[in-house]
Amino acid sequence: MRRVQTEGIPYGSNPWHPDVAVRERWRREDPERVAKEAAEWGRREEAAERRRRDEAGRRARRQLRQYCAANRLNRFCTLTYAGEGCHDQYEFREDVAAFWKALRGSLGRPLPYAWVPEWHPGGHGLHCHFAVGRYIDRGLIKDVWGHGHIKIKLIGDLPVGSGALAEARGAARYLSKYVAKGFSAGQVSSEGERLAGLHRYEVAQGFQPERVEFVGRTDLEVLASSAQVMGCEPARRWYSNQSPGWLGPPSMWASWDR
Repeated sequence: MRRVQTEGIPYGSNPWHPDVAVRERWRREDPERVAKEAAEWGRREEAAERRRRDEAGRRARRQLRQYCAANRLNRFCTLTYAGEGCHDQYEFREDVAAFWKALRGSLGRPLPYAWVPEWHPGGHGLHCHFAVGRYIDRGLIKDVWGHGHIKIKLIGDLPVGSGALAEARGAARYLSKYVAKGFSAGQVSSEGERLAGLHRYEVAQGFQPERVEFVGRTDLEVLASSAQVMGCEPARRWYSNQSPGWLGPPSMWASWDR
């Protein structure tokens, strides 16, 4: 039987190889080698899974920050339960969905929002952290929630005169922190970890930022087109040639404070 290589590991040493005869023959021929290679295969799979999880986390945090900035979600609030709290993730998400439905009804129109779940480190169950882009009366939030307490957090540590965009980025940093916790927890069903199939964050539909593409012969042409649309030069720039360890294609990044 021909031996097939998979990333340097003999296919027959894969402990999950579908051909039982292949696994058994390899174990009889050289059990010590097979055990070592199977362990190495497992380590590579674990490392690949960590890379996939890290990349998914970075992508989710980036999308969440872009959504918050585009919709100027600069008001941050936390919903908690009274008593012993809620420890059922499905029940928790049903309660949060009902909260947003009732809040939209009370306000009379849709609104952009983003929220993330968090397991309380003290064992009190699940909390909901969310950001919105408009003033909502505290009493209305508490009445609509109806399950316990609310806590409104002021976005601080910003320079004097910071506008809604800077505040929205501050709120996005708080939400992204909780998203990162979710990606480090895995996908098993024990308390404190995410159940497979449940999103790590949720946003209101219909408010996704618009994607605009610019084409140019050089990075300066693309940057000039972007600056024209934004109405000013970017506040920050980054070029991949400034990072000695950069392995991707030549890249440029810019951001605006407006």
